[in-house]
Amino acid sequence: MKFTLPWLREHLATDADATAIAHTLTMIGLEVEAVADPAERLAPFTVAYVEACEPHPNADRLKLCTVRTRHGTFRVVCGAPNARAGIYGIFAPEGAVIPATGQVLKRAVIRGVESCGMLCSAHELGVGEDHSGIIELEGPWEIGTPAAVALGLEGPVFDVAVTPNRADCFGVQGIARDLGAAGLGTFRPREIHDVPSVGRPGPAIHRAFPAGEEEVACPVFVGRIIRGVRNRPSPAWLQRRLRAVGLRPISALVDITNYVMFDLCRPLHVFDAAKIRGDLVLRYARRGERLVALDGRTYELEDGDIVICDDTGPISLAGIMGGESTGVTEETTDVLLEVAIFDPVRIARTGRRLGLESDARTRFERGLDPAMVMPGCEYATRLILELCGGEPGPAVVAGRVPQERRAFDFRTSQLPRLGGISLEPAEIERILRALGFELAGGPEVYRITVPSWRRDVEGEACIVEELTRIHGFDRIPPVPVTRVEAVSPVRLTPAQRLRADARRAAAAQGLLEAVTWSFIPAEHAQRFGAPQPVRLRNPISAELDALRPSLLPGLLQAAARNLARKHERGALFELGPRFLEGRPGAQRTTLAGLRFGDFAPRHWSEPKRPVDALDAKSDLYAILRDLGVRTEALSVRREAPAWYHPGRSAVVALGQRVLAAFGEIHPLILERFEIEVPVCAFEFDLEDLPQPKARKGRTRPPLEPLPYPPAERDFAFLVDQSVAAGELLEVVRRAGGRLVREVRLFDVYAGKGVPAGKKSLAVAVRLQAPDRTLTEAEIERVATHIVEEAARRLGAVLRGAS
Repeated sequence: MKFTLPWLREHLATDADATAIAHTLTMIGLEVEAVADPAERLAPFTVAYVEACEPHPNADRLKLCTVRTRHGTFRVVCGAPNARAGIYGIFAPEGAVIPATGQVLKRAVIRGVESCGMLCSAHELGVGEDHSGIIELEGPWEIGTPAAVALGLEGPVFDVAVTPNRADCFGVQGIARDLGAAGLGTFRPREIHDVPSVGRPGPAIHRAFPAGEEEVACPVFVGRIIRGVRNRPSPAWLQRRLRAVGLRPISALVDITNYVMFDLCRPLHVFDAAKIRGDLVLRYARRGERLVALDGRTYELEDGDIVICDDTGPISLAGIMGGESTGVTEETTDVLLEVAIFDPVRIARTGRRLGLESDARTRFERGLDPAMVMPGCEYATRLILELCGGEPGPAVVAGRVPQERRAFDFRTSQLPRLGGISLEPAEIERILRALGFELAGGPEVYRITVPSWRRDVEGEACIVEELTRIHGFDRIPPVPVTRVEAVSPVRLTPAQRLRADARRAAAAQGLLEAVTWSFIPAEHAQRFGAPQPVRLRNPISAELDALRPSLLPGLLQAAARNLARKHERGALFELGPRFLEGRPGAQRTTLAGLRFGDFAPRHWSEPKRPVDALDAKSDLYAILRDLGVRTEALSVRREAPAWYHPGRSAVVALGQRVLAAFGEIHPLILERFEIEVPVCAFEFDLEDLPQPKARKGRTRPPLEPLPYPPAERDFAFLVDQSVAAGELLEVVRRAGGRLVREVRLFDVYAGKGVPAGKKSLAVAVRLQAPDRTLTEAEIERVATHIVEEAARRLGAVLRGAS
């Protein structure tokens, strides 16, 4: 919310300067983000007088001006068509920063003539859109007058971060009311008087909502016709004020609606009455209807959007933006002024879905003051008559202004209990009445009636907050916290420790942590294991309309963005939730990682190679080991989800329980993400990991000493092509029993000397006992059992052993 100091002083009688006002606003909960003074920005620019103007000797369209400034007389090369002798303009000296471009003005030679300084246009100074010529000031002016003074710029400009609950402070009047209550001046509300009506009313207005929904969707709608207006440009004071707060002046009618919105927090809209066909109807939109809005864009409407219609269909998106078909122009002579209250929830939902931001939506979706409907109509009508002329007809009202006001008892004993301060009854009454509350009773219990503009105040705690913030949070005396019992040190839960360990383990593998949206396109959700995606009712954008069933879509999008920026290799991981259903608790904490492009940068010591499934498996196993999983007990099965490459992926299981999946991403998936390099990935849920066994006490179990030498044996098995190497390794590991310390596949061969349909898998087995050196007989028994189990379980035939 932006406003200027002169604007504020129309509502607040105060001598406080900008610094004091900014400090007070922040201390009462209205944080000031910035205070910008145009006089500081335009400090180098001053009024100058053009004494002479001659044609440039070497250019037909340029002129050579002799300009008298406060620092002397300079020759300036100027291309403006209105440059001539005898006018006052705004001069920029050498070294000044031009606001429109940010460039530092330097002395230059233009077509053989030296130019010192510059005569500025409104566009170059950032005070208007006109760049067709230089600024001409109606003289006479004292040479050297600051440009901000000569141009009548308003300032300083305050930029306040208004919290969502304070809808009333999206108007200058609401901010002035709070400052008055804080003792920074005397609050002066606008004096608004009824404007007499002339002639007949405008078009009839009908509310056509389902039974029982009228009072929620649109409790009241006021339309007032004003005939015979002239929609000319706004006066200079109004244009300056709107520009100061970041709005572009358009025409008097439009500017008046914007001015009243910022002044009183009362959004309005004006229709060209001659373009309305028939009566006005307020209703819900029908799916498939379209509206071309004032921004020139066409919006697809959905069931439940509130629209204002005539006989041709929707002509305005209620509370957000008007339609182009009934917009006012310079030719407008009859205007229909709209003032209404709409359902904040529906306004927010529609605006969010369409991605349509407007100052009106910002105010409507936070809830407006219903009591300001008729005063806002009268105030805007008077401004239109003053600036555009015309005759106002009677107001046509559909519905009624809501009169309900919240009331409750406030016990003053709650103030020290909740706020830590005590105030005298007179001060409590002063503060609350200054904020617009009505009080009865007291001094121990007051009956509080909440003003119509404070929808956020619901009970005693809210009153305590109002009193403490106006009294001053900085004036609450500090009180030491008395320790009533021993405070134990902060302890992490096992789940919290597991998440932290998982992050460290993934980072130790060289993966960089990414944080992606929990929302993804429904199409992506369907491709990653959710045939019926969990859709969002109010998505933050049309593309992010479903909850993610996997973390991989977000990581793939991150990889695609990196590749598009010429990062040709990378490694990412994410730890976060994935969602199985839309109900509470139906989510898992998941760790996913991926590598894309080449495994390592180019280096003379090794050839370049792309990432593959074994890289993902290596990352996965290293992370699982760091998380306490005995990876030697894991088995690998070809049951990976459909988004992995069918021949280069697998799942990892502990017994019958699947813990994780890994492999290369399916080429069709990569094509959808516009990724042209190989990508390997893994993913698992932390909840699926085996829980560590509880141990007695806090001491770690001793490491098992292995002082005796190991024995190694190699086996080469002939197996069917369909047998996975992981299955063989698991059989060998189980057959060797407790003496097996390591089982490793070191060769795969199929070709000459191997029967068709077979392959040779070479396995190294390391045997070691903790209490003795194994004898040759013991080693042979284990080796024989391994061969027998491989033959029995997998039909493996031994090619040879050593």
